Amino acid sequence: MSPERYQKINQVLAKRQPDLTLLLEEVHKPHNVSAVIRSADAVGVCDVHAVWEQNKALRKGTAMGSQVWVKTHAHSSLSEAINVLHQQNMQVLVTHLDDTAVDFRDIDYTQPTAILLGQEKTGATDEAVALADKSVVVPMVGMVQSLNVSVAAAVILYEAQRQREAAGMYHIQKVSEQHIQETLFQGGFPIIYKECKRRNLPFPRINEQGCIEADEQWWQALQFS
Repeated sequence: MSPERYQKINQVLAKRQPDLTLLLEEVHKPHNVSAVIRSADAVGVCDVHAVWEQNKALRKGTAMGSQVWVKTHAHSSLSEAINVLHQQNMQVLVTHLDDTAVDFRDIDYTQPTAILLGQEKTGATDEAVALADKSVVVPMVGMVQSLNVSVAAAVILYEAQRQREAAGMYHIQKVSEQHIQETLFQGGFPIIYKECKRRNLPFPRINEQGCIEADEQWWQALQFS
């Protein structure tokens, strides 16, 4: 790995926000999922959660495509996913137009937050609205009632980014050293990383020069076929 790539990855990881995430409820269109994850990466989100009960192919393809920079965690049910987020003390906000919905800009995103986005055509389900802590809405003054799901995600995420930047939250490293080391290895040495996963070998340390530090026994185990 080049010194430039090593520095870039470290700079990115230093600004990651593990207590800011998204939950996708049956968002099926691959281009929407990819756009959502791209926006998540852009504002420092490192984990995205999803409920994909009906589309195993999309689940696999999306997870593989984003696994280096934004981890995708698939759940079998919405209640399971929200329970996981609540166990992390996150407020769960659902994008939904109802009588209790508040302007998305009135939310304090410096708190641990998960943003729940519903399916493209029908939006969030009644179960999602019931299980979420609060409904939020992006105000609309045109003829349409809502934004595309990936656009809505980007709009809300950048409000969260604005608040967190103002609070100095991007200047405090929040991810663990273990997470940093694994991401450096996966992002800097993807072929060797896949071999280690396939052979169940321990991940080596990546030093300050962006090089693998491992003993001869580890290298021999890697080369053995």
